[in-house]
Amino acid sequence: MTEILVLNGPNLNLLGQREPHIYGAETLADVESSCRALGLAELTFRQSNHEGQLVDWIQEARGRFDAIVINPGAYSHTSIAILDALSAYEGRVVEVHISNIHRREAFRHHSHVSARAEAVIAGLGTEGYRAAIRWLAG
Repeated sequence: MTEILVLNGPNLNLLGQREPHIYGAETLADVESSCRALGLAELTFRQSNHEGQLVDWIQEARGRFDAIVINPGAYSHTSIAILDALSAYEGRVVEVHISNIHRREAFRHHSHVSARAEAVIAGLGTEGYRAAIRWLAG
C-alpha cells in the first residue's frame, strides 16, 4: 500500500475556525478522518506553524514515504527552504490549496512549491486532499 505523508503549514490548525467563508467549516481532524476513510493508502498527517519543522519532516520522508501531499499555507509564497527540501525528496509531491490562490490577493498567485509538485490542486476546498490521495494511490 502507498505510504503518504500529508503536511500542513501555518494556520491550518485553525481550519474550521479561521475564515470559514474561505476555508470552510471542516477541521483538520475532519480532513484527516475523511482521507483515512478512503482506505487507499497508509497516511501520516502532520501540521506545523514553523518552517523548519516542515523542512525536517520533508527530509525525514526521504526513503520512508512514497509521496507527500503538502498544503504549505503561506509558506507557498515565501519558502525557498521548503522548495529545496522537496527538491531533495525523491518521491512524488502534490501541492494542495483549499482556496483558489489565483483568485485571491496578487501575492498569493505564485507558489515556490509548485516548481517541485507533480500536481497542484487549488480551489476544491478540503476535497483537494482526497483528490490528491486518490490520484497518488491510483
